[in-house]
Amino acid sequence: MNPTHMGEAEFKAAALSNPVNAALLERLGELAVPQLFLVAGCLFQTVWNVRSNRPPAEGLRDYDIFYWDEDTSYEAEDAVIRRAEALYADLGVLIEVRNQARVHLWFGDKYGHPRPPISSAREGIKQFLVLCTCVGMDAEGGVYAPYGFDDLSAGILRPNPLNHTPELYAAKVADYQRRWPWLRLAEG
Repeated sequence: MNPTHMGEAEFKAAALSNPVNAALLERLGELAVPQLFLVAGCLFQTVWNVRSNRPPAEGLRDYDIFYWDEDTSYEAEDAVIRRAEALYADLGVLIEVRNQARVHLWFGDKYGHPRPPISSAREGIKQFLVLCTCVGMDAEGGVYAPYGFDDLSAGILRPNPLNHTPELYAAKVADYQRRWPWLRLAEG
């Protein structure tokens, strides 16, 4: 992988080199909820592992699935979580499923910062703390990367202006740099 440039094809190849990601995507549509994406660390951390010549799944803590459904009840989200647990039980990994239409209901209590409601799963992806981590793949293999792949490939970490939470950002980048020491903060 070219350390300074990566396109969508290279991103997909790296992300799918993790067999858990491939299995998750293969079955993702079976959850049958709207705006469904595999997102975040399981994708970009796999890319960083490939770039670091490590096993693709090394050190991944969980696998995140986003969807957006207007039913914001706890019961509806819990039902999707239970279906995902059954669907992916054989993979032996932690799966985190979240309805992005519900995030504003619990985010402030958990992180101390209120979040306004969002209107789509893509909007949730677009607001991750670190710009290069704003990536998702849908059940058809489509990629959503609103800020492209150059920073991801080059290991450049920059704050997302859509998510102004400096202390959460600082904690994330410190964790990432501890695990992948070649990552660097954007200048300026």
